[in-house]
Amino acid sequence: MPEMPEMPEMPSPGTGRRSGASEGSAVRAEVWRFLAAGLVVLAVIAIPAAFWVRAIAERIALDSILATTQRIADYALGPLATEKLLEQDPASLDRVRETLDPWIDNSHIVRIKMWTADGRIVYSDQAELIGRTYELEGWAQGLLAGGPGQATFEAQGGAENTYEAGRGELVEVYVTSSSPSGVPLIFEAYFDDKVVRDIQGKVLAGVAPAFLLALAALQLALLVPAVRLARRVNEHQEARRQALQHAVEASELERARIARDLHDDVIQDLAGLSYALEAEEPGDGAGGLRTLAPAREIVQGSIRTLREITGKLYSPELDSDSLPEALGLLVDPLAARGIHATLRLEGHPRLAPRQATMLYRVAREALANVTKHALADTVLMVLATDGRHTALIVRDNGQGFDAAQGAPQGHLGLRIMRDTAATVGGTVDIQSWPGAGTTVTATVAAGSPRPKPPAPVPRQP
Repeated sequence: MPEMPEMPEMPSPGTGRRSGASEGSAVRAEVWRFLAAGLVVLAVIAIPAAFWVRAIAERIALDSILATTQRIADYALGPLATEKLLEQDPASLDRVRETLDPWIDNSHIVRIKMWTADGRIVYSDQAELIGRTYELEGWAQGLLAGGPGQATFEAQGGAENTYEAGRGELVEVYVTSSSPSGVPLIFEAYFDDKVVRDIQGKVLAGVAPAFLLALAALQLALLVPAVRLARRVNEHQEARRQALQHAVEASELERARIARDLHDDVIQDLAGLSYALEAEEPGDGAGGLRTLAPAREIVQGSIRTLREITGKLYSPELDSDSLPEALGLLVDPLAARGIHATLRLEGHPRLAPRQATMLYRVAREALANVTKHALADTVLMVLATDGRHTALIVRDNGQGFDAAQGAPQGHLGLRIMRDTAATVGGTVDIQSWPGAGTTVTATVAAGSPRPKPPAPVPRQP
């Protein structure tokens, strides 16, 4: 037989009609769950949104730096790119340096280079680079042919970037312009990453508050209908619980009435008939005795059966102390039916009277199913408790059934057990497999480590 699963979690102790305070507590709990879920959703949305805003801000920063570099090339460097500068005349180089020094000092510019179409550096603020020639990549030729300028944000590691290596991420910008004589030139500039970080910070500071406020407003707007929905669900559950409670109470009253009628009328009449038959036996001779004695035994057997039925119809008022004894009285008669039954107690449960009575009813119904349908020869009943739950477990080694298909046709006992448990906030879990027996677990929130499931029940040899 498969091992019994752990007891299910119980929401909260259910010991009768809920008070207004407990209803309010349930609604508050749902509201807090809603708010917690909203915060999770807010984080899930805000984190990707923050990365998206950063990416947009980076693009804005790169476009701004690209435009700044283009202005420097067109209005500051281009007019100074005379033939003497291209020939590396010292005076011309000094004039360019004097023009660019303010930009380098105040605009986070790390490096400036001016290239000719053949890959020669005709000017750089790093004097050692002037006059060096490097092979231009394909994109540079496209830039000289009229392509758009480029701006990237990355660490520098190329052969021409010896003096920029080790400075971390830099903004590298390439634009084109031309000398006064029309010679095409490439202007390269490197900007400190602080330029990008500053723009990103400003964009985030401008967008984030509005974005977060919009999400918070949406959360608050949804909170009111969420509270109303929680109240409606709570009211519906309470109405259903009360309906079940009324149904169970009505059923108990009807059972008591039937038991009383059987005891006062039918059993009394049969008892009188038994006494009459017994009184007639001595005077009827041997033939009459043979006829009356079996009849009297049948009547007395019927009386015993009816008394047993009336006893089962009444549900005794139980509590934590009397429940184990009452369960023992349910288990004991099974031996006469050839069923080896064992009751095991684990811990001392703390139960309200209605909870104890509910567990007794579930046990009674479960054992009735065993005797009527299970074809079992062994039953194990366990009453176990931990710090939070009390469980009644009834396991047999009978023929079982496919629990996924529901109870067999015409068998209402499983539904009765679930409805009975629901009246006190309990649950009933049923595990069964064809040929592998059935396990019924009734759980109520109480006050006590999870009960360990009993071992599988072997068939008696």
